[in-house]
Amino acid sequence: MNLLRSACLLILLSALWAFPAAAEHATPQPPHIFRDRVEPHWFANAQGETNRFWYRVELPQGRREFILVDAGRGDRRPAFDPERLAKVLGAKTERPVDPQSLPVESLKFDPAMRTMGFSASGKRWQLDLETYTLIPAPTGDALESRLTATRTPRPSLNTGAETEITFENRLAETVAIFWNDPDGKRISYGRMAAGESRSQHTFAGHVWLVCSGNGDVIAVFEAVPNSSTAIVDGAGNAEPPRHNGGTRRRRGTQSPDGKWEATVRDDNLFLREIKTGREHALTQDANPTNTYTREAETPAPEVYWSPDSSRLVALRRQPGAQRRVYLVESSPDDQLQPKLQSYAYLKPGDAVPILKPHLFEVADKKEIPVNDALFTNPWAVSDVRWDADSSRFTFLFNQRGHQALGILSVDAQSGKVQAVVNEESKTFIDYSGKFFAEYLDDTGEIIWMSERDGWNHLYLYNAKTGVVKNQITRGEWVVRHVDRVDREQRQIWFQAGGILPGQDPYHIHFCRINFDGTGLTILTAGNGMHATQYSPDRRFLIDTWSRVDAPPVSELRRTEDGKLVCQLETADAREVSAQGWQFPEPFVAKGRDGVTDIYGVIWRPRNFDPPKKYPVIEDIYAGPQDSFAPKSFHATSQQQTLADRGFIVVQLDGMGTANRSKKFHDVCWKNLADSGFPDRILWIKAAAANYPGLDLTRVGIYGTSAGGQNALRGLLDHGDFYKAGVADSGCHDNRMDKIWWNEQWLGWPVDENYTRSSNVVDAHKLRGKLLLMVGELDKNVDPASTMQVVNALIKADKDFELLDMPGAGHGVARTPYGARRLQEFFVRTLLESPRK
Repeated sequence: MNLLRSACLLILLSALWAFPAAAEHATPQPPHIFRDRVEPHWFANAQGETNRFWYRVELPQGRREFILVDAGRGDRRPAFDPERLAKVLGAKTERPVDPQSLPVESLKFDPAMRTMGFSASGKRWQLDLETYTLIPAPTGDALESRLTATRTPRPSLNTGAETEITFENRLAETVAIFWNDPDGKRISYGRMAAGESRSQHTFAGHVWLVCSGNGDVIAVFEAVPNSSTAIVDGAGNAEPPRHNGGTRRRRGTQSPDGKWEATVRDDNLFLREIKTGREHALTQDANPTNTYTREAETPAPEVYWSPDSSRLVALRRQPGAQRRVYLVESSPDDQLQPKLQSYAYLKPGDAVPILKPHLFEVADKKEIPVNDALFTNPWAVSDVRWDADSSRFTFLFNQRGHQALGILSVDAQSGKVQAVVNEESKTFIDYSGKFFAEYLDDTGEIIWMSERDGWNHLYLYNAKTGVVKNQITRGEWVVRHVDRVDREQRQIWFQAGGILPGQDPYHIHFCRINFDGTGLTILTAGNGMHATQYSPDRRFLIDTWSRVDAPPVSELRRTEDGKLVCQLETADAREVSAQGWQFPEPFVAKGRDGVTDIYGVIWRPRNFDPPKKYPVIEDIYAGPQDSFAPKSFHATSQQQTLADRGFIVVQLDGMGTANRSKKFHDVCWKNLADSGFPDRILWIKAAAANYPGLDLTRVGIYGTSAGGQNALRGLLDHGDFYKAGVADSGCHDNRMDKIWWNEQWLGWPVDENYTRSSNVVDAHKLRGKLLLMVGELDKNVDPASTMQVVNALIKADKDFELLDMPGAGHGVARTPYGARRLQEFFVRTLLESPRK
C-alpha cells in the first residue's frame, strides 16, 4: 500500500475513531452535508473583466450540478443544459450518461460564452453552447489539463477515482508540497526546486497545497478524475500572502555595493574587502559568551547593511540556557531495549539568548556606540531595517516579561536611540496573538496594532517622529486579523469580532477601512462565523457563513459596499436530520460580574429525552492565547460523539481567554489557576435552570494540554461541583512547561504566582474521581509534569487512575485507545455510579 493510500486509511479511521464507542453503542456513519461550499473558478468576459465564475455542487447519490454566475449582472444559472450534454456525450462515448451525474470536470469557457471545454471519459472535449455540437478539444491547448489554482486551503472532503497531478514549479524558489487531509492537516510530500516538474499519484477530490519556504500558501489545487497539471506560477484566485514589512529591510553579509563582506572569526566581527581579500577587525572583545556568530551551528554574523553601504548593523549574541528534556521510549518498534530521547526545551526563568544591535562605520572601521538603556532586558530583538536614505535603522524590541514592546530607531551618525512606537502594559502585551506592524516606507508611516484603549485596534504612526497620526479602528469590538494593506488606495482589509451588535462577539466579519479611520465598510452580514473568497480583481467576494446550529450559507457580495449580489447556496442538512443528529445549541449567560455575557455551546444526545436527567460534561480549554468554543457548523464532533453515550456536553469561553476586551483577557494575568471557573460554573448553572435535563449532581470535566491542567484544577478548587475529570497531557506546573507560553501569561521573573497555579502543589486538595493521561513521548508538554502530580497524589494518599501510554505523544485522549478510556471513565463515574 503506497504512502497516500496509507494516509487516507489512517485519516478515515481517525474520523471514525473520534471518541469510539463500544460495539453496543456504535455510532452511525457521519452524515453528509450538501451545498455547503462554493469553490469558484473565475474567468474573464470579452471585455477582459473577471466577473464570471463557475462552480460544482455535489448532491446525494452522486448527483452534481454545475452553476455559472455572472457577478456583474447578479445572475446565477446552470452552466449548461445537462440533458443535452448527456445526450451528445453519450453518443460520442457510446455509453449511457446520466444527466444528473455527469462525469464532467475542469470547465473552461471562452470569453464570449460560445464554447465550453471540459474533461470527461479521459478526454478533453469542446462543446458549442448554441448548437450543442461536441467535438474533441483542439490538441496543443496548454490549458486543456491545467488545474485552477486558488489560495484558500480546505480539507480533502471527497475521495474519488485514482488519478495523477503533475506539478510544475515555474517560480524562482523552492516550494513545499502538502496533501491537505480531511482534518485540514498538512501531510508533507517533499519539496520542489525552481523549474522542477514532478508527477504525484492521488485521488479525485483530494486537495494539495503548494507553500513557500516560510509556510505561506502559494496555491491550492484539487485533483480531478483525469490526469492534470498544476502550474505553480504565483497565479491564484485570492490575495497573495502578506509579507509584514516594507522594502528597506536587507539582511546579508555582503554590502549592497558589492565591495565588502562581513565575517566572523573567533567570535569577533571582521570586514573583508571582496576585491583584495584583505580583512579588517571591527571588534576584539567578543568571546563565546558574547559573540557575533548567529548561533553555534552557524558561524556567520547576522548583519544588516545600510543602503549606501557606509554602515552595517550586526547583532551580538549572548547564548541562553542549554536545557534539554529527556524521554524514555519504553517500547520502540525496531528494538527490544528502550531508547533515550532528548530535545532542547527552555522553561520559565531560564536564561534566553540575548541579541543586541551594534553599529559600525565602514570607512573608519570603527564601532559607533549604541546606548542600550531602552532595551536592557530583551526577550527578542528582531526586524532590523534601514531607512532608504541610510540615516537611521529601526528594530522591534520585545522586553522579557512582555510588558513592553515597541519599535526603536538608532541614528546612523550618533548612535542615539529613540522610541518610535512604545507599547506598555501593567499586565501583558499579547505579542504572540495580537501583533501587527506594517511599514509604509514610501509615506513614512507605520500601521500598528494595540489594545491601549481596552480593545484590539489599529493605529497609524508617523514613522519618523513616533507621533500617532490617528486611530484607524475604534469601538467596543476587536480587530482579529489584518488580511491586506492596500497602499495605493490607503485601505486596510481586516477581520473583526463583535463589530455587529446583537451577534455573538466571537463571530468573525470581514471589513475594510481607510488609513485615516473613515469609510468603515462591513463586507459580510449573516449572523454567524464567516469565511470569504475574493474575485481576482477584488470587486466581489463569496461569503460563506454558518453557526453551530445553522448549516453554511454562501452569498455573493460586492466589496464596494458589502451589498448582496445574489445568494449562491444554502447547505442541505436533511441527511443529518434524518439520522437523528442533534444540532448543538449556543447558550449565553452572565459571568462573575453579573454584567459580561459568557458564550458557549450545548450538545445533547441523538436520542435526547427532555424529561430525563443527564450527567453534564464540560470540555475545557482555558488557554489565554485564544477562544475555543466552536462557532461554525460541523455535522460531527467529538463532543457530539461523547454526548451520544448519554451525556450533555458543554464548552464555553470564560474570562481570561482572548478575543474580547483587554479587561476580559487580563483576568488570566498571573492567575492561570482561575481558568474562568467562576464564569463556567455560573454558566452551567444558568443552563440547568433553563434546561432541567442537566443534572448538576453529576458534572464531569475533561481537557488536553492547558485543558488538562484546567480539568484537574476543576477537581482541586471546585470539587464540590465537578465530580469526575480526565486530565490529558496537562502542563500541571507552569514552571515545567515551555518558556514562551507561560512567561506570556504568568510573567517574569518566576514568582509565587507560578506556585499558586501549580496542580502539583495543590494535589492534596483533590476531590472526585480523576483519570490522568500522559504520553511517554510528549514533546509539547514535559510528561514529567504529569508524573509529578502522580507523586504528589501518592504522598497525599489520594486515589486516582493513570494511563501512561507508551509511544504516545501529546494528546493521549485523541488516540483511539485514549478516547475509549476517557469515554468509559465517564460512563463508570457519572452514568453508572449512584447519585450523591
